[in-house]
Amino acid sequence: MDVNHEVKLLVRELKRLADGKKNADGNYVVKFGTLFNDDDCANMFEALVGTLRAAKRKKYITYKGEMLLQGAHDDVDIVLLVEEVE
Repeated sequence: MDVNHEVKLLVRELKRLADGKKNADGNYVVKFGTLFNDDDCANMFEALVGTLRAAKRKKYITYKGEMLLQGAHDDVDIVLLVEEVE
């Protein structure tokens, strides 16, 4: 699994799911539940939570907490901090 490639895909998918809308800080924001339940993302990411953790570690995204779990954390905002990944 190429983590950098997965993170690039994640950034693209977060922008798609945000539907071009940014928050007051100028960042794209998507709820974890929206990302987790999206059919395209489910087929694309083998280990979505691991990809999210890698992207957070690289400071491409941020969210509250260490690990997100489906159901319990569906309303947690995932904030995209970069426009694209090199």
